[in-house]
Amino acid sequence: MGPAGVRTRTAAAVLALLLTLTTAACSTAGEDAGDGVIRLRFLSLAWQKESVDANKALVKEWNAAHPGVRVEYVQGSWNSVHDQLLTSFEGGEAPDVIHDASDDLADFAYGGYLADLRTLLPERLTADIPAESWRTTTFGDGVYGVPFLQEPKVLIANRKLVESSGIRLPTAERPWTWEEFREVARELTRTMGKGRYAVAWPLKEPVATTLNLGLSGGGKLFHRDADGKARIRFGDGDAVVPDVIRDQVNEDRTASRTILGSGGSDALPGFFGGKYAMVPLGFSYRQQIAQQAPDGFEWTVLPMPVGPGGAVQGVSPQTLSIAEDTRHKPEAAAFIDFMLRPANMVRLAKGDWMLPTGTAALADPALRAEKDGWSVGTALARGLRPAPAQSVRGYPEWKDKVATPAFQEYYSGAIGERELKHRLERDGNLVLARYQR
Repeated sequence: MGPAGVRTRTAAAVLALLLTLTTAACSTAGEDAGDGVIRLRFLSLAWQKESVDANKALVKEWNAAHPGVRVEYVQGSWNSVHDQLLTSFEGGEAPDVIHDASDDLADFAYGGYLADLRTLLPERLTADIPAESWRTTTFGDGVYGVPFLQEPKVLIANRKLVESSGIRLPTAERPWTWEEFREVARELTRTMGKGRYAVAWPLKEPVATTLNLGLSGGGKLFHRDADGKARIRFGDGDAVVPDVIRDQVNEDRTASRTILGSGGSDALPGFFGGKYAMVPLGFSYRQQIAQQAPDGFEWTVLPMPVGPGGAVQGVSPQTLSIAEDTRHKPEAAAFIDFMLRPANMVRLAKGDWMLPTGTAALADPALRAEKDGWSVGTALARGLRPAPAQSVRGYPEWKDKVATPAFQEYYSGAIGERELKHRLERDGNLVLARYQR
């Protein structure tokens, strides 16, 4: 999901947004203005200019067509949204309509902070979004968000380097296997010369990438026992993708070691300079590449490799939710329905350079063009599945305290697979147990 994976939790950021939301609440508290107008606050996490512009334009269009229900756009940030929302929920100042990501909703849904949308949404919207996407926002018996944008991982490749090497380029219909990817990387690295690498894996936030791509290896990691509680079991399928990454870095020397601890943007200068031929990135990074690539630089979008699990990968879609405490749930639901009409969903997808979940929007010709790799992304949409930890309570803590350092050490070669498995399972299940008593 791009920036959603970099949630740093700073007290200053929490306080800043709480003050923003509190100020907005005091000035636009429902019908307290005395003019009979319903006022809703919409917390948006849009951050790229095109996306912010699209969201603000849609809010403006809604307000022009609905003078009795005014929506105020409130700018939030992916960098600390979880703690920002928790503070606003507990303070009774939550926005009415909330933009977030599905992997951040579990604790809020189970905690009673979000409204169950099952009786609020129109049939048009519920039927347009596939069941696989709705699974990402279903917790227990309720649905607590509308999944509307998603992004697969893809390989962004230096077109000249990969085409001149003579290797077979993968397509959505005939992707590389993970083992073939290792062979291709060896050949590319050999032809590129000393100090250059076929692959750069920017894994500053390694957990989501590992788990989501791990579905193609047949991995699952999180399992439900007979008592309904989530347990972590690291099996052979879960090891397929981590083993390839580790081997590329430490054994094959086809992937850069120095870029492991970096974010996706940090890999781009080396990519543009020809140091790396391919970089696995979220689909939305295409916008940054299109804007920053030097003159004459040619790039292409390739599908990620596949394993025994097939051409699938996990995603955590962006979502729109309604606060349980809002006094205007029907109006908030109507605004969400407006935002996610097919034509509007296309505008939001283009603004964020992501894929819409809606089938009508996904069929739009603008999202199926070959330019900038749109057609590759839409071809991958059929293989997108809910991220493995989608409904697991305690996932954020497990990710931060257990999984992130364990995977980082594994990829660097500091620990082996036995220790990785031990830490993920032993320490991880202790964390999850605290949330499932």
